[in-house]
Amino acid sequence: MKKEIHIFFTALMFFTRIPCPKWVDHDPEYLKLSSKYFPLVGIIVGGIGALVFYGSSFMFSIEISLLLSMFATIYTTGAFHEDGFADVCDGFGGGWTKDKILLIMKDSRLGTYGTVGLLLILSIKFAALRETEVYYIPLVIISGHSLSRFIATTLIFTHPYVRDTEDSKAKPAAKSMSLQMVVISGLFGIAPLFFFKNPWVFLVLVPIYISKMFLGAKFKKWIGGQTGDCAGAVQQLSEVVFYLTFIALWKYIW
Repeated sequence: MKKEIHIFFTALMFFTRIPCPKWVDHDPEYLKLSSKYFPLVGIIVGGIGALVFYGSSFMFSIEISLLLSMFATIYTTGAFHEDGFADVCDGFGGGWTKDKILLIMKDSRLGTYGTVGLLLILSIKFAALRETEVYYIPLVIISGHSLSRFIATTLIFTHPYVRDTEDSKAKPAAKSMSLQMVVISGLFGIAPLFFFKNPWVFLVLVPIYISKMFLGAKFKKWIGGQTGDCAGAVQQLSEVVFYLTFIALWKYIW
């Protein structure tokens, strides 16, 4: 139990800015086991966003409350996944060989493709949440963060890690994923969906996984696998696809 607590706090420290006990560090041994708690961290991050939205809604409009909620989740993670998404947009938008794509993704500077990609995905995220029934928004935010992180862990399981540099901080977390870890990740990932109390909501898993397969195929074709940035891109796309699918289910099936 003590080891699992240590692994969880390692995940929390790596994927967020939330303060952790001093005895927690980025030990590669714990970091490579931390991905199974990725969706649990998502529940925490999403919970922070949901609380900020709920509290803000008593004072501000729905639009302002949503923007504050998005700011809270981005601040909590240090834009960790948004940065990965932007790097993938720049890398695959401007690179035509594996080496060039990996080189661009490693560059900390934000390019045109990354800027446009971030503006579009954040805009769609905001618009989709605004169109969601207000009563469901807090639970939708939590579910979006947990489920999208589960889908990101499946990319780590199905696609090999391809970056060769040994100094990559993301390498231990992005390189090792056993079937048991995927199952644990999945349990945390889908847990919030049960609170909707409607079995139709589980249909969201289909388009979300299809979006992961789409990006996964692109990653496989051009670089032969995935990197930490690729997992971040899958998380961002999966989150948006979840919001859009939920709206479609609410309008036409729910």
